Amino acid sequence: MTLYGWLFIGPLILGILAFQGIPVVVSIYTSFTNWDGITTPKFLGFGNYARMFTKDPQYWRTLLNTIEFTVGVIPLTIIGALLLAVLCNGKGKVSNAVFRTAYFTPYVTSIVAIGLVWSQLFTPSGVLNQLLAKIGIDGPSWLTDVHWAMPAVILVSAWQAIGYPMVIFLAGLQNIPETLHEAAKVDGANSWNRFLRVTLPLLTPQIFFVLITQIIASFQVFALIFVMTKGGPGTATTVYIYYLYQNGFTFGDLGFASAMAWILFLIIGLVTFAQLRLQRRWVFYND
Repeated sequence: MTLYGWLFIGPLILGILAFQGIPVVVSIYTSFTNWDGITTPKFLGFGNYARMFTKDPQYWRTLLNTIEFTVGVIPLTIIGALLLAVLCNGKGKVSNAVFRTAYFTPYVTSIVAIGLVWSQLFTPSGVLNQLLAKIGIDGPSWLTDVHWAMPAVILVSAWQAIGYPMVIFLAGLQNIPETLHEAAKVDGANSWNRFLRVTLPLLTPQIFFVLITQIIASFQVFALIFVMTKGGPGTATTVYIYYLYQNGFTFGDLGFASAMAWILFLIIGLVTFAQLRLQRRWVFYND
């Protein structure tokens, strides 16, 4: 029986080792070398890491851009998803099923297709500026303006990602006992107070989960940047992963790119650890 078990899980284990385990080990070694992917790697020790923090100002710029993107997209995604979940929290209504599908569809749509469509909407003569012109506003050249490129990408990213947390919040809302709302209503609480004092505290586990997953996703944003702005104008939207991609596959510096990847792993690990430690102060579980 043991042999049959290994025969079943063997292909999966081999796949994980070949496509995840071995690349991880190789990337650790590569981060300590100067390697272009073709010639023999030259061992540098901590040279790539020292260069990252002391000799490459562009690295800090991309890290700040990534933080700006994260700070912008997380509130939009969480607040927007929560509002949509509240609006869709009905039972037995066909319209709710239609709306839920409509809100969730962007999340499962190709990010490349989304980026291409929105790039056209954000052109100087695009639909968005045409609508603004109708109310007397001269719209900017969104994706080629250093002040508007990042907000435009943030808006599209939040719109695309909002469906997944909406589903999580909707499940949380439907798991809240109706008796708690009824008791609060008997005590004289209005709809807003019931939401703040009953609904929101009981949704904190879902909010916590969404916060962690969305921060991790935001730090790894790449495809939308690649399709819409390619890091421009200038370096206004050059985020961490896009700069890592440039170093590895445009500049041919795989050693430095690998070092960047491991620093990002540490950053995400530290942020997640801090969230796990702080959750006890604001996350409430309905046990």
